[in-house]
Amino acid sequence: MIALDSSSLIAYLSGSKGADVDAVEFALRQKQAVLPPVVLSLPRLPLLEGYWERVGYLRSEVIRGGRKAPLADALIAQSCMDHDIPLITRDGDFRNFRRAGLRLLPV
Repeated sequence: MIALDSSSLIAYLSGSKGADVDAVEFALRQKQAVLPPVVLSLPRLPLLEGYWERVGYLRSEVIRGGRKAPLADALIAQSCMDHDIPLITRDGDFRNFRRAGLRLLPV
């Protein structure tokens, strides 16, 4: 499975170019695309027990490190980390979650 962020999915659907758009297309063709709970319309990742507590901890950890951690991004990052799947995104804010274990595509 590979999670898609709305920024890359919208770029793909609008015909934009980029490595993230290529990765979205690959994930869709391989039937590996899933959406984190905050992003709708494809199969969603289930929430695992303790998800909300882990999101709070993740967000506070990133903020304590002096980096931005928007709530929606923290929700998406945590669901990807819970399921050990990478996230395709063009939203640079997700780089702030790499230290916590979020894998991003394209690299």
